[in-house]
Amino acid sequence: MRKDLGKNMLFLPLPVVVIGTYDKAGKPNAMTAAWATVYDFGKVFVSLSPHKTTKNIKATKAFTLHFATKETAVISDYFGIVSGNKEDKIAKAKVHVIKSKHVNAPIFDEYPVAIECKLHSLEDGNLIGDIVGVSVDSKYVANARVKTDKMNLICYDMTDHSYREIGKKIATGFSCGAKLKNKGE
Repeated sequence: MRKDLGKNMLFLPLPVVVIGTYDKAGKPNAMTAAWATVYDFGKVFVSLSPHKTTKNIKATKAFTLHFATKETAVISDYFGIVSGNKEDKIAKAKVHVIKSKHVNAPIFDEYPVAIECKLHSLEDGNLIGDIVGVSVDSKYVANARVKTDKMNLICYDMTDHSYREIGKKIATGFSCGAKLKNKGE
Protein backbone atom coordinates (compact mmCIF):
# COMPACT_ATOMS: atom_id res chain seq x y z
CA MET A 1 0.00 0.00 0.00
CA ARG A 2 1.19 3.51 -0.81
CA LYS A 3 0.75 6.62 1.34
CA ASP A 4 -0.39 9.79 -0.46
CA LEU A 5 1.68 12.77 0.74
CA GLY A 6 -0.14 15.27 -1.45
CA LYS A 7 1.84 18.01 -3.13
CA ASN A 8 4.81 17.65 -0.78
CA MET A 9 8.19 18.44 -2.39
CA LEU A 10 10.12 15.19 -2.37
CA PHE A 11 12.93 14.69 -4.87
CA LEU A 12 15.76 12.33 -3.95
CA PRO A 13 18.69 12.39 -3.90
CA LEU A 14 19.82 15.98 -4.31
CA PRO A 15 23.51 16.65 -4.84
CA VAL A 16 25.14 19.03 -2.39
CA VAL A 17 27.12 21.54 -4.44
CA VAL A 18 29.14 24.55 -3.38
CA ILE A 19 29.15 27.46 -5.79
CA GLY A 20 32.35 29.48 -5.93
CA THR A 21 32.41 33.09 -7.13
CA TYR A 22 34.50 36.23 -6.95
CA ASP A 23 32.99 39.63 -6.33
CA LYS A 24 33.96 42.68 -8.41
CA ALA A 25 36.99 43.25 -6.16
CA GLY A 26 38.21 39.65 -6.58
CA LYS A 27 37.19 38.46 -3.09
CA PRO A 28 36.08 34.78 -3.12
CA ASN A 29 32.70 33.65 -1.84
CA ALA A 30 30.99 30.28 -1.46
CA MET A 31 27.35 29.24 -1.28
CA THR A 32 25.84 25.79 -0.93
CA ALA A 33 22.90 24.72 -3.09
CA ALA A 34 21.08 21.42 -3.37
CA TRP A 35 18.95 22.08 -6.43
CA ALA A 36 21.54 21.44 -9.12
CA THR A 37 21.77 19.08 -12.06
CA VAL A 38 23.01 18.56 -15.60
CA TYR A 39 21.01 20.79 -17.94
CA ASP A 40 22.16 19.63 -21.35
CA PHE A 41 25.39 18.30 -22.78
CA GLY A 42 28.07 20.64 -21.50
CA LYS A 43 25.72 22.66 -19.31
CA VAL A 44 24.68 22.72 -15.64
CA PHE A 45 21.55 24.07 -13.96
CA VAL A 46 21.16 25.46 -10.43
CA SER A 47 17.97 26.90 -8.95
CA LEU A 48 18.88 30.01 -6.94
CA SER A 49 17.06 32.86 -5.29
CA PRO A 50 18.83 36.26 -5.28
CA HIS A 51 22.01 36.16 -3.14
CA LYS A 52 25.46 37.65 -3.04
CA THR A 53 26.40 34.67 -5.22
CA THR A 54 23.95 35.60 -7.98
CA LYS A 55 25.18 39.21 -7.86
CA ASN A 56 28.79 37.95 -8.19
CA ILE A 57 27.88 35.68 -11.12
CA LYS A 58 26.19 38.54 -12.94
CA ALA A 59 29.28 40.72 -12.40
CA THR A 60 31.97 38.16 -13.38
CA LYS A 61 29.96 35.95 -15.77
CA ALA A 62 31.55 32.87 -14.16
CA PHE A 63 31.29 30.38 -11.29
CA THR A 64 32.56 27.00 -10.13
CA LEU A 65 30.61 24.04 -8.74
CA HIS A 66 32.12 21.68 -6.17
CA PHE A 67 30.63 18.42 -4.94
CA ALA A 68 30.43 18.13 -1.15
CA THR A 69 31.85 15.13 0.69
CA LYS A 70 31.56 13.59 4.13
CA GLU A 71 34.77 15.44 5.01
CA THR A 72 33.41 18.81 3.81
CA ALA A 73 29.87 18.43 5.23
CA VAL A 74 30.37 20.94 8.06
CA ILE A 75 31.87 23.69 5.90
CA SER A 76 29.38 22.97 3.11
CA ASP A 77 26.47 23.37 5.52
CA TYR A 78 28.04 26.56 6.90
CA PHE A 79 28.36 27.96 3.36
CA GLY A 80 24.60 27.43 2.97
CA ILE A 81 23.35 28.88 6.26
CA VAL A 82 25.44 32.07 6.47
CA SER A 83 25.29 35.01 4.11
CA GLY A 84 28.48 36.21 2.48
CA ASN A 85 27.11 39.71 3.02
CA LYS A 86 27.50 39.22 6.78
CA GLU A 87 30.69 37.15 7.14
CA ASP A 88 33.84 36.29 5.25
CA LYS A 89 32.90 32.63 4.90
CA ILE A 90 36.13 31.69 3.14
CA ALA A 91 38.31 33.05 5.95
CA LYS A 92 36.16 31.56 8.70
CA ALA A 93 36.03 28.10 7.08
CA LYS A 94 39.75 28.27 6.27
CA VAL A 95 39.33 26.77 2.83
CA HIS A 96 42.18 27.00 0.35
CA VAL A 97 41.39 29.03 -2.76
CA ILE A 98 42.94 28.31 -6.15
CA LYS A 99 42.25 30.50 -9.19
CA SER A 100 40.45 28.58 -11.92
CA LYS A 101 42.40 28.10 -15.14
CA HIS A 102 39.36 28.64 -17.32
CA VAL A 103 37.02 31.17 -15.68
CA ASN A 104 37.09 34.10 -13.26
CA ALA A 105 36.00 32.04 -10.25
CA PRO A 106 37.67 30.30 -7.30
CA ILE A 107 38.31 26.60 -6.83
CA PHE A 108 38.18 25.34 -3.25
CA ASP A 109 40.94 22.79 -2.77
CA GLU A 110 39.10 20.85 -0.03
CA TYR A 111 36.58 19.58 -2.59
CA PRO A 112 37.56 16.71 -4.92
CA VAL A 113 35.82 18.02 -8.06
CA ALA A 114 35.45 21.52 -9.47
CA ILE A 115 33.34 22.25 -12.53
CA GLU A 116 34.35 25.56 -14.07
CA CYS A 117 31.50 27.41 -15.78
CA LYS A 118 30.86 30.51 -17.83
CA LEU A 119 27.47 32.11 -17.33
CA HIS A 120 25.03 31.03 -20.02
CA SER A 121 21.97 32.64 -18.42
CA LEU A 122 20.54 33.67 -15.06
CA GLU A 123 16.84 34.48 -15.21
CA ASP A 124 14.06 34.05 -12.66
CA GLY A 125 16.35 32.06 -10.36
CA ASN A 126 17.44 29.66 -13.09
CA LEU A 127 21.22 29.60 -13.38
CA ILE A 128 22.59 27.85 -16.45
CA GLY A 129 26.32 27.56 -16.93
CA ASP A 130 28.44 26.37 -19.84
CA ILE A 131 31.07 23.92 -18.60
CA VAL A 132 34.50 25.03 -19.82
CA GLY A 133 36.69 22.91 -17.56
CA VAL A 134 36.65 20.24 -14.88
CA SER A 135 39.44 19.61 -12.40
CA VAL A 136 39.73 16.65 -10.06
CA ASP A 137 42.09 16.10 -7.14
CA SER A 138 44.74 13.74 -8.54
CA LYS A 139 44.29 11.28 -5.66
CA TYR A 140 40.90 10.43 -7.22
CA VAL A 141 42.20 9.75 -10.72
CA ALA A 142 43.69 6.43 -11.80
CA ASN A 143 44.28 5.17 -15.33
CA ALA A 144 42.57 8.29 -16.73
CA ARG A 145 39.36 7.45 -14.84
CA VAL A 146 37.76 9.37 -11.99
CA LYS A 147 37.28 7.23 -8.89
CA THR A 148 34.09 8.72 -7.47
CA ASP A 149 33.68 5.74 -5.16
CA LYS A 150 36.64 7.02 -3.14
CA MET A 151 35.30 10.59 -2.70
CA ASN A 152 32.69 10.03 0.05
CA LEU A 153 30.22 12.24 -1.83
CA ILE A 154 27.09 13.31 0.01
CA CYS A 155 23.53 14.13 -0.99
CA TYR A 156 20.80 16.15 0.70
CA ASP A 157 17.70 14.33 1.99
CA MET A 158 14.88 16.86 2.05
CA THR A 159 12.59 14.53 4.03
CA ASP A 160 14.48 15.19 7.27
CA HIS A 161 17.01 17.89 6.27
CA SER A 162 19.94 15.51 6.51
CA TYR A 163 23.08 14.85 4.55
CA ARG A 164 23.65 11.25 3.52
CA GLU A 165 26.74 9.59 2.17
CA ILE A 166 26.30 8.12 -1.30
CA GLY A 167 26.77 4.36 -1.14
CA LYS A 168 28.51 1.65 -3.03
CA LYS A 169 28.07 0.76 -6.68
CA ILE A 170 25.29 -1.79 -7.19
CA ALA A 171 25.12 -2.11 -10.98
CA THR A 172 26.38 -0.68 -14.27
CA GLY A 173 24.07 1.76 -16.05
CA PHE A 174 22.96 1.12 -19.63
CA SER A 175 23.94 -2.51 -19.05
CA CYS A 176 22.23 -4.19 -16.10
CA GLY A 177 18.79 -3.94 -17.71
CA ALA A 178 19.93 -5.72 -20.86
CA LYS A 179 18.83 -9.10 -19.46
CA LEU A 180 15.21 -7.90 -19.69
CA LYS A 181 15.57 -6.27 -23.10
CA ASN A 182 15.05 -9.36 -25.23
CA LYS A 183 13.02 -11.36 -22.73
CA GLY A 184 9.86 -12.89 -24.22
CA GLU A 185 6.68 -10.91 -24.02
